Amino acid sequence: MISRHIATFSLRTGDPETDPPPQIPLYCISRANGLKCYSRVKTSLRQFPPEPRLNRMKAMKPLIFVVEDEADIARLIKHHLEAAGFNARIFAAAPLVIHEAEREKPALFLLDIMIPGGDGFELCRRIRQTQGIAMTPVIFLTAKSSESDRVLGLELGADDYVGKPFSPRELIARVKAVLRRFERPLAPEIILTGDIEIDSGAMILKVRGKQVATTATEFRLLEYMASHPGRVFTRDQLLDAVWRDTAYVTPRSVDVYVRRIREKIEKDAEEPQYLRTVRGAGYRFEAMK
Repeated sequence: MISRHIATFSLRTGDPETDPPPQIPLYCISRANGLKCYSRVKTSLRQFPPEPRLNRMKAMKPLIFVVEDEADIARLIKHHLEAAGFNARIFAAAPLVIHEAEREKPALFLLDIMIPGGDGFELCRRIRQTQGIAMTPVIFLTAKSSESDRVLGLELGADDYVGKPFSPRELIARVKAVLRRFERPLAPEIILTGDIEIDSGAMILKVRGKQVATTATEFRLLEYMASHPGRVFTRDQLLDAVWRDTAYVTPRSVDVYVRRIREKIEKDAEEPQYLRTVRGAGYRFEAMK
């Protein structure tokens, strides 16, 4: 004896509050040796788009590009980034990073220095020279932790430097600290002084009428000092004002950034007219007419 039963199958396709789940008929035939189901679910599923909410949630998470050739370390980093609420994409070599970054616009780069197809220093230099991603934060993650390597990384435009071996908790804290620094919007303002124009709202620097590329940290440091012309700031005061999360940066970082800014705004970086050193105290921005 065969009896026919009709049940329904609920399929969620969108927001449960605005898109009630449709009821798809599920046809079952009861037999003596058990219940065997024949359904139109498979064909009916084609009529509905895939669940979009997971894609929206994924898109809302900051994307981190991790350039690391050691597979175990890369997997460890990816695991902890995703556990902390980030999306992570791993690259074992340098060649594709710039192209993919222009397409996906990551929130931050984590770069190892010793990588196939080039080194992290050269990759950082190329990032800083590529329009559209030039202001994206960069953190070096490497076993090369000498003072000279750290200074070179900062001079190339890195925003932080994490040495191996590293604590996953510290790495995540550093990533969040750097991202917080860039999430703070600047008040819309245009500062004109001498042959420099600083557009805070658009984060654009022009020197002698030409737009000059800067990193976000360079721009924020210059903008802060230019907003307070004539005032002398100690290195610690600048760290508190611009970096804020100062547990992982040193006063030496300020010196490196000041030197990079001078190379971009001064006619002669060795004889600065705008960004001046006050010996024994710190730095002062001199407004020009």
